[in-house]
Amino acid sequence: MPTKSKTKAKATKGLNKKQLAHLEKRLLEERARVMKELGYYDESFNSSLQASDGDLSSYSFHMADQGTDAMEREKAFLFASQEGRYLWHVNQALRRLYQTPDKFGKCEQCGEEIGFDRLDALPHARLCIKCKAKEEDGKRR
Repeated sequence: MPTKSKTKAKATKGLNKKQLAHLEKRLLEERARVMKELGYYDESFNSSLQASDGDLSSYSFHMADQGTDAMEREKAFLFASQEGRYLWHVNQALRRLYQTPDKFGKCEQCGEEIGFDRLDALPHARLCIKCKAKEEDGKRR
């Protein structure tokens, strides 16, 4: 039983330096991955402007090809905008980590510890599981 009380005492203290360094590394890796992915989308947007046959027009001559091309461009734009939003969340988490490391890992709504396991899985988490569940329940109504 003494291990539980030590764990609880540690949890109220916050994250230690090793845990913060691990989360910083995870956030920086995620940021690099997203930046690379966004670079891929940028290349695909630019390459779609010039067809592989050298045609400078991004328009197809057949109506079915036009529909397919438009759908592919829209899908790529959707994925890029999702990655852009995710990058914003990762950057916000890094900002919180650097500006107020003592508050990083605390729920922004209730102030409770988020928990290292949750932060390891989702390093940009702002809310504990209870508050996140309440937020999602409110969105479903």
